[in-house]
Amino acid sequence: MSKITVLCVDDSALIRQLMTEVVNSQKDMVMVATAPDPLVARELIKQHNPTVLTLDVEMPKMDGLDFLEKLMRLRPMPVVMVSSLTERGSEVTLRALELGAVDFVTKPQVGIRDGITQYSEKICDKIRSAAQARLPLARVRTSIKPVSLNTLIGSEKIIAIGASTGGTEALRHVLEPLPPACPALLITQHMPAGFTHSFAERLNRICQITVKEAEQGERVLPGHAYIAPGDKHMQLERSGANYQIRLLNTPPVNRHRPAVDVLFQSVAACAGRNAVGVLLTGMGNDGAAGLLEMKKAGSWTIAQNEASCVVYGMPREAVLLDAASEVTHLNEISQHMINRLASGQAIRI
Repeated sequence: MSKITVLCVDDSALIRQLMTEVVNSQKDMVMVATAPDPLVARELIKQHNPTVLTLDVEMPKMDGLDFLEKLMRLRPMPVVMVSSLTERGSEVTLRALELGAVDFVTKPQVGIRDGITQYSEKICDKIRSAAQARLPLARVRTSIKPVSLNTLIGSEKIIAIGASTGGTEALRHVLEPLPPACPALLITQHMPAGFTHSFAERLNRICQITVKEAEQGERVLPGHAYIAPGDKHMQLERSGANYQIRLLNTPPVNRHRPAVDVLFQSVAACAGRNAVGVLLTGMGNDGAAGLLEMKKAGSWTIAQNEASCVVYGMPREAVLLDAASEVTHLNEISQHMINRLASGQAIRI
C-alpha cells in the first residue's frame, strides 16, 4: 500500500520538527513538507498533493479558519486541526469542524517535546482516520415530519447516540430538527475534556431542544440532550421511577473515555425496548458491541449508512455484528428515531 502523505502547517518551527519526527516514525505515513503559514502551504499543496493536511488554528499572515474555508471551497481535502486546550481554541476548532475539517488534536499544555511524544499515537490515529474520510459530506437541512408527540413525552423513552470522527456535524444534523417534546437523548462523542462544554453550548444555540454537558446525578428529562464530558464515561441509571446520569472516571474502553459502549450497555440494561440506539460516523469499533446489547434488550438500533459517513468505521462494525435493526442515511435518522418511539414498536429477540 502507498503511504499516507502529510503536510504540516504550523508557525512553530519546533512543532513542525516534532510532527515530522512523529509522522516519519510510522511505517504507513510520511511527512512530505511543512509550512510556517498558509501562504507557503498553498504552493506546497499544489506541489505535493498530500493525502492529509495538519493545520494550526492560529497563525500569522492568514488565520487558519480563513485558509480552511478557502481550501474546502477550492480544493477539498482531509484536514486535521491542531488546537490549543483553551476556550478560544475550542470555539475556533468547532468552527473549523463546521467548515469541513475532519478532526482535531490538541497541543500539549506543558513540555511540548515530551507531550508530542506522548500524544504521537493519538496524532497518527487522527491522520489515518482523516486519510479514510469521505469528502465533502453532503449537508442537507432536514425537518421532522409531523408526528403525534403525546407518546413521546413520557420520561421512560430514551435515545442513545454514539459518534466519533465526523460526529460533531452529524450530531448537529440529527439534533437540529428535533421537536421540543422529543424524548431525552444521551450522547457520547469522542472529544477531549474542555471541548464538550463548548460543543454543547454551540448545539444549544441552534436546536429547539435543550443541549447541555451532562452532570453527575442529574435527572434525565424529555426535550433535553446530554453530552458526555470529554474525560468521563456516561451511563444511564434508574432512580426510582426516573432516569439519572452517572459519570465515571474508570479506565478507557476501546481506548476511549468517554466510550460509546459504556453508554449503550447501560441503556440496554435500564431502558431496553423503550430505547433507540444510534451509531454515527467514526473510526474504530467503539459502540458496535453496545449497540448489539441494546438490540438484544429490545431496543431499536440504527447505524448510519456508508454513503453519509465521514468515516464508515463504527457503523460498519455494528452492521458486521448484526447489531443494527436498520442502516439509514444521515438525512433520515432524526425522522426514523421519532417515528420508532412514536409508534411504540420495539424489536423482539
